[in-house]
Amino acid sequence: MDNNTGNDTANEHIKLPHVLSATDAHDLVSEGKIVMIDIRNPVEWMKTGIPEGAIGLTPVDLSFIDELLQIVEGNKSHPIALICATGNRTSQLQRFLIDQGFEAVCDVSEGMHGNRTSGPGWVLRGLPVIPYTG
Repeated sequence: MDNNTGNDTANEHIKLPHVLSATDAHDLVSEGKIVMIDIRNPVEWMKTGIPEGAIGLTPVDLSFIDELLQIVEGNKSHPIALICATGNRTSQLQRFLIDQGFEAVCDVSEGMHGNRTSGPGWVLRGLPVIPYTG
C-alpha cells in the first residue's frame, strides 16, 4: 500500500533494465517487485541452493512456458528476472521469452557463480540461498 496515495502498489509493474546485478535482483525480489526464476538444473541447485525468493524452473521441460505463465498469472508484462550459473543460459532464454511475447524479462547476468564481465555472482556476494533438497 502506498502511504501517500492509499493505492495498492503491489501489482504495479516497474520498468526493468535488460540486465540486473545479483544485488539489484535480490533487492527487487525482496521487495516483491519481480519474480526471479532460477533456470539451472536440480544438480546445480543441490550444489549451491536456490536464491532466496527465486523459483527453480528448468527450461528444458516442455511445460516451461506454461509453468512460467502460471507463475505470472498469465500476465506476460509481469517483471521476470532470470538467473543461471554464469549468465550464458539466461541471456539466451531472455531473447526467447521476449520472442514469445514476454515484455519485462531481465538477465541476472553475473549468475550464481559470476563471470569476468558482469560481477562475482550471487554466491560470492553472500546473498541468501535456500537449500534445495529435491
